[in-house]
Amino acid sequence: MKESAATHLKTSRIIKHTTDNNDFEIWEQPGTGHKALHSLSRFAPGDRLDNFGARLKLQQPSYLSVQISADDHILLKPEYLQYMNHSCQPNALLDTREMEVRAITAIRPGDEITFFYPSTEWSMAQAFSCHCRSRHCLKYIQGAAYLSADILEYYYLADHIEEMLRERSLGDLFEEEPA
Repeated sequence: MKESAATHLKTSRIIKHTTDNNDFEIWEQPGTGHKALHSLSRFAPGDRLDNFGARLKLQQPSYLSVQISADDHILLKPEYLQYMNHSCQPNALLDTREMEVRAITAIRPGDEITFFYPSTEWSMAQAFSCHCRSRHCLKYIQGAAYLSADILEYYYLADHIEEMLRERSLGDLFEEEPA
């Protein structure tokens, strides 16, 4: 992320950082250092917000990685996308087949861009307590492996997560059969 006196603005107690894409900026809360990606543009459901790729490929999940297949994790490129935070009621999704971020709800200027972390993550490197304040908040996020199919059916899920859920379901069927 580029920073200079011109790109490091302090507005109403939030520090705003520009990105390489004029549709977004990163908001940082002084004191906590919490950063979040915010929209500067309007997007309709289904709109492509940006494409993404791999800045670095990893074999194991990390705090900042996104899982793109059963065995592969990446650090996002462009780097500013790493500031998309989790929400149990997200407004965006990461399509790991097309390698793009898309809106799933209307997004207005000033809205934080969020996605549902278990939609791409089977078992996260660092679980956390969720404070998204959605009325459907799951409270604790660890990855799709720790959620029931009944919960996950309400979310867009990446292809590899769908496949891992099918495998889990088949494994459960075989374990239930009498010997």
